[in-house]
Amino acid sequence: MKIHEYQAKQLFKRSGVPIPKGGVAFTSEEARKVAEGIGGSRWVVKAQIHAGGRGKGGGVKLADSLDEVRSHADAILGMTLVTHQTGPEGRLVKKVLVEEALPIEQELYAAILFDRSSANPVLIASAAGGMEIEIVAAQSPEKIVKAGIDNRVGLQGHQARKVAFALGLEGKTALKAAGLFLALYKIFAETDASLAEINPMIVTEDGNVLALDGKMNFDDNALFRHPDVVEFRDLDEEEELEIEASKHDLNYIKLDGNVGCMVNGAGLAMATMDIIKLAGGEPANFLDVGGGASVERVAAAFKILMSDPNVKAVLINIFGGIVRCDRVAGGVIQALEQVKVDVPVVVRLEGTNAEEAAKLLEDAPIEFGVARNFKEAAEKVVRALN
Repeated sequence: MKIHEYQAKQLFKRSGVPIPKGGVAFTSEEARKVAEGIGGSRWVVKAQIHAGGRGKGGGVKLADSLDEVRSHADAILGMTLVTHQTGPEGRLVKKVLVEEALPIEQELYAAILFDRSSANPVLIASAAGGMEIEIVAAQSPEKIVKAGIDNRVGLQGHQARKVAFALGLEGKTALKAAGLFLALYKIFAETDASLAEINPMIVTEDGNVLALDGKMNFDDNALFRHPDVVEFRDLDEEEELEIEASKHDLNYIKLDGNVGCMVNGAGLAMATMDIIKLAGGEPANFLDVGGGASVERVAAAFKILMSDPNVKAVLINIFGGIVRCDRVAGGVIQALEQVKVDVPVVVRLEGTNAEEAAKLLEDAPIEFGVARNFKEAAEKVVRALN
């Protein structure tokens, strides 16, 4: 689950990560009042959407007066903000974050994320703040500093100080940065986050260190432990079909292709998308129906696939290990009696009772394209598009 910048900063503040003074506003007049409450003479108005690159898209503006805060907020609220992360359709801006503008001496990058290779978190920092870390890694990998974190003991003070010094910081500024790293790890661990990122982390002219931006993602499987984090969920920022899928415990991610995929198991789903592309097609989604593949779940999955107007054919790729293939086939046939599907459907079932399943599909009143292996399934569904 993702949250907005202003929500991430609320969590940052809870664990002691320094942030600028600010507040969220839903109207231009509210934005003016927030700025008035902050005080000072210069403010920044920032669009709140679940995507980066807001500044380049016109979603971040500096204001030198309260009237300018209101006019900037008026321009940003209601706009469809298009960035490299939103795709061409963009995101509708419904709220803005108004903050004090700070005198920036240096911009840095800091993040805690989960390193799957070591099964532990890792602190990543860079002197190239404000840039996407992927670009830094590609162009200037020497600017990236890493510190592996042992889950059993957490981020240690000596590790945080070492990273701060490696960024070129000195004296009290380095110690403040180290304190920020420790506070960032604290909220990362407490909330079962998968990412806690600050880009940029700034050093001000007077040597203070603050999180100028904030981003947090969370492990969905741990959200039951964090009802306070669940309250941050913004359904307006999520794909409608993905929300519907979550109601049926389906793992669904919408993509831009035209071949709908229904698979059991994340690894098989990834492989299915790969082989569709290898055969010359484009997957329209990632959809993992899980191990059960019951009639109800298959029917819900078909409804979701058929709600995507880009889907012109469907590939069902099921490996029957725990669940028998003939039961899955029966479930598919019953589901299609409930849901209108007016595109070609290719089915490949492998595993326990696969032969019986193929016979059921061939004898069904609904016309299926039955494939005996992975390669044949992908080739059949791509041919069916034409």
